[in-house]
Formats: sequence, C-alpha cells, structure tokens
Amino acid sequence: MKEITRIVEVFEQIDFSERKAALATVVWVEGSSYRRPGARMLITDDGRWEGAISGGCLEGDALRKARQVMLDGQPIVVTYDTMDDGANSFGVGLGCNGIIDVLIEPIAPDSPQNPVALLKEFTSKRDVRALATVLKSDELSGLMPGNRFLLTEQPDESVPDWLSDDIHDVFSTGKPLTRTYSVLSGSVEVFIERIDPGIELVIFGAGYDVVPVAKMARELGWQVTVTDDCIAHLSPKRFPVATCVLYSDREAVIDKLTITNRTAAVLMSHNFNYDRAVLEKLLATDVPYIGMLGPRKRFDKMQDEFRKDGLHFSVASLERVHAPIGLDVGAETPDEIALSIMAEIKAFFTKGAGGFLKDKPGPIHQRLSGNAADHRRQADPIALDATGYDAVSADAV
Repeated sequence: MKEITRIVEVFEQIDFSERKAALATVVWVEGSSYRRPGARMLITDDGRWEGAISGGCLEGDALRKARQVMLDGQPIVVTYDTMDDGANSFGVGLGCNGIIDVLIEPIAPDSPQNPVALLKEFTSKRDVRALATVLKSDELSGLMPGNRFLLTEQPDESVPDWLSDDIHDVFSTGKPLTRTYSVLSGSVEVFIERIDPGIELVIFGAGYDVVPVAKMARELGWQVTVTDDCIAHLSPKRFPVATCVLYSDREAVIDKLTITNRTAAVLMSHNFNYDRAVLEKLLATDVPYIGMLGPRKRFDKMQDEFRKDGLHFSVASLERVHAPIGLDVGAETPDEIALSIMAEIKAFFTKGAGGFLKDKPGPIHQRLSGNAADHRRQADPIALDATGYDAVSADAV
C-alpha cells in the first residue's frame, strides 16, 4: 500500500508536457526472487524511478527498456532468467535461482487505460480489488496488451465470462495468477492480482510508548488511529504521523470507529478499567485482531470480572485477544516493544508463523501455479514478437 501511494504521489508531480513515464510491474515469478508479483516501479525518461521490482539489480535494465517503451508507446513483457548462475549477462552473478516476468507499459495520463489512474482510485477508496491485466494478445482476441478488468466488492458486470471464475478466485484467496485464455478465435495471457489496502491499526491509549508504535505502523503504510479519553494525551505534536487522533469516552469510542476485516485493535492505555471497558465493546464487534499490553494475568482478571458481571463471550471471541501482545523477540524498550507488536500483527494478517526463516522447510514464499511457467518455457525466449514479448537473461534479482 505504501509503495502504491508513493507511486501515485510521484506520478502527480510529473510534468507530462516535458516528461514521459512508464510503469513496470512484476507479473510472474518462478523460483526465488526479491519481489513478488504485483511489485511496481514508476519510471520517467529522465532516469528517475519510484518503487522497485527487485533488490536493486534489475532496475537499471528495466530503466533502459522503459525508455524504449516510452518512445514506441507499446508495452512489453521482459523475462529475467536468474536460474543459471553462469549466464553473466549483466556481470552481476548473484544468482537468485528465479525467473521473473516484468510488464513495462507506457503511461498516457489522459488515457482510459492509464494504470496509475486505477491505483489512484484504489488509494482513495481503500477497498479490496482484483485487477486483471492483459500481457499478451493476438488480433483475433479483440484485446490489447495493457487492457484491464477490475473486480471490487461492488457488483460489476464488466468482467467477461471467460475471466470470471479466476478473477473471483484471486479476489477471495489473494493468490496472484498468470494464465492464457482462449478468447473469441484468439488467445490472451492475463495477470490477475489482488490489491489490498493494508492494515488499519487502532491504538487505545496515548502514552509515550504508543509513539513508536504509531510511527512504525505509518512507516509500513498502515492507517493509524490513536484514541484516548484523556485529551491531554492527544496532542497533535505527539502523534504527527497518525492518520487520525480521536478524543472519545471509553463507552462511546467503538461507535466512532469503522471496523473492517483488516482492523487491528491494540490496547495500550496502562489503565485497567479503561482497557476492560474497551475490550468489552471490542468483543461485541467482528474485529479480527485484538492485542493487549501487559501480563497474561491482567487479561485473566478481566475475564473473571466479565463472568461476575454476567457477560459471557464465546471461546472463538476470546481467542481473538492476544494477551500479552507481541512476538517473543526479547523486547525491553518502547521501540523494541513496538517492533514486537508490529511483527505479530503482520504475521497474523499474512498467516505467517512468526518464527526463524532458517527453520522453515521449503521456500520462503508459496510457489505460484506452474501453468503459465510451462507455457512460457515453450515460447520463443529470445525474439521480440508483434505483441511486444521480450526475453533477456539476467543473473540477479
């Protein structure tokens, strides 16, 4: 989300009367790579870029190819093959053992197919959406590289039948997909991705240890709301990075918030009665993650008081509460505790184990479907054809 926001911001600063621009997007990964499908980089013809498609090794070559794309006005797909450590095309030789396809497309700011316009709409609405982009096509399909289809939470009949099942599946699972389809009398290759608006962090309490949590969350591109019932704690100078600073009574605060399936609620007030009152309200909502600072016995005491007051919550509801909050990283200082909290919330929403990667069997990231990779291996890996499909060999990502 942060990268997309920055790309939109930089795009709006470009003077297109003097400059040209292109957008590079990772659309397929086989094996290992630094960035995953959906990673983007905005490039201008003066050699500047925002975002990244690798760890820094592919950006230079992508810049050179983007300049040609800006001149030709036609999108291309570039394949970087890093499987062969000996194929030292760029003289880098790091060898990440992966194959990465990158779509590079020119940007016409007034075009209805302007990809950054879709990204801008996304940053404004902050909704979950699946985006399908045509990578290759032939004339008989009636489609062109760069054509797009969009699926949101709102009913939409613009998605064609041949794409409907897969785009709905990606919308549901979040797993990107690249596949070739038969359309009319031709064929098209399409990249489908889900774009998520990121985590919405709500922090209850505005003590000094909340400051690094809010800062770190904003650095990650999350939305951050800090709320307290003590207005003295809510000085704007204290939380300049927060998306929202909300003064509200503990009994009414939940009614003033928007809770979604991406909301993480964190109780950090150090006030037992405040946290208990807010927790009672949160347990009556559908918020997926609730974290509470302090020892486990503090949460146990709250549960005892709930029962004494005749309040009964299901096991599933109580399991949403992470108390004490955070991953065990040996945190001591406020900054370290903030790191622990951020790490646990990130792991929760991405369904990560939160352990050492060296102890994880198999690859770091889940492998994508091999259908498109098999299709690519059968295609001509060298020639640039009429659809703008280019392939080069690289040695590192």
